[in-house]
Order: sequence, then C-alpha cells, then structure tokens
Amino acid sequence: MTEKTRLQLLAWAREYHCAAFIQGDPVQFPHRYTQKQDIEVSGLLTAIMSFGNRKQILKKADGLHGLMGASPYRYVLSCRWKEDFLPTDRSSFYRMLSHADFYTYFARLHAAYTRFDSLEDALSVYPGTPMEKLCAFLEVSAKSPQKKLNMFLRWMIRKESEVDFGIWKSFDRRDLLIPLDTHVCRVAYLLGLTDTETFSLKNARNITEALAEVFPDDPCLGDFALFGSGVNGVL
Repeated sequence: MTEKTRLQLLAWAREYHCAAFIQGDPVQFPHRYTQKQDIEVSGLLTAIMSFGNRKQILKKADGLHGLMGASPYRYVLSCRWKEDFLPTDRSSFYRMLSHADFYTYFARLHAAYTRFDSLEDALSVYPGTPMEKLCAFLEVSAKSPQKKLNMFLRWMIRKESEVDFGIWKSFDRRDLLIPLDTHVCRVAYLLGLTDTETFSLKNARNITEALAEVFPDDPCLGDFALFGSGVNGVL
C-alpha cells in the first residue's frame, strides 16, 4: 500500500465516520432504542433486510418496526410474531425473504432470549470468530462473505463510534470482517487493496487485512472510508 493510499483512507474515514452517516442508512433503526436487547433485535432484522434499493430497504424496515412497536425485544417475547408471520406463508415480505423466513428469525430470537439475557450471551456458546458464531446461530454458511451479518456485527461490536453501538463487550473489533458490498469492493480494487472484485469470503478477508495496515486496532473503520467514497462517487 502506498503512503498516498494510506493517507487517503485516513482522510475518508474522518469524513464519513460521523453521526451524519446514520441519516439515510439502515443503522438508523436500531438507533431508535436504548435498551441492549431492543438494539440487538432491531439491528439483526434490519441488517438481514439490507440489500437492494436503499429507499425500499428503509421503507420495509420502517414497516417491520411499526409491527414490533415500542420494544422489538418485548415483541419477540410476546410471540405476537406468530400471528404476523406464519410458518407456512411463503409469500414475499421483502424481496426473496418470505413471511416464513421472518417467522424463523423470530423463533430463533425467542429461543435465545428465553435462555439468555442477550443475543451476545446466546452467541457465546458457539465456537469461532464473531461471524462464525452468528452464522452458526442462524444456520447459514460461514464460507460466504455474509455482508449483512458482518454489518450487524460491526454495529454491535465497534466501540468509540457515533454510528456503531459497541454494546457487545465480549467481542473484539479486531476480529470483525469488512461488510463486502459493491461500493466497498470496487473502491478497494481501485485503490489496490485487493487484486479482484470477486464477492468471496477470501476477498473480504484480504480487504480487511489491508485495512488493518491503516487501522490496526479497528480495521472496519475503513468500511466508512470505502463505502462513503464509493457511494458518493469519489472514485
């Protein structure tokens, strides 16, 4: 990495890592809450929906939060989701995510909060990295880049941030992986942080390792630099 690139990443991180990032980003939804469990539920479900057109993501996430009401955590425990999301309903709730899919997500969260005080505690029983733990909990592959889940983990784990919450104290932000999306991948490639624009776990790791050269204690701070510059058309 050249010194010019390192300084550019530092400058972009300073520019885009700020409270103004929240407006227009899906992270605005968990920012509605102060209780840890509400932030966890809102954050996970919002992140799972965070793909496709940004306006549609925000519209549908707002509708979901309207269903959950003042406390997503209490909504999970109340089991009202069993009426709102039927396990046999394969119709679309958001794009390829069906009502039945959300029934499953709520069922997993209900089981977690029945046994544990928080989702953070529930993940502690699984081995591996933060991403591997969350993938095991959701029973999804840990061999793909899992952009949405890594974004959620960034929200929960990164501390000293106006955007991210840092409420999961048992995890280390140095173990996070970059949430790999179109903007991040393209800018990382143009800057020479990776030699491919392939959406793969290997590439997510390579980009994260490159960012760790600039932000050694907090590599995903570089996510703001890459995403912000990409979405704003700087490169």
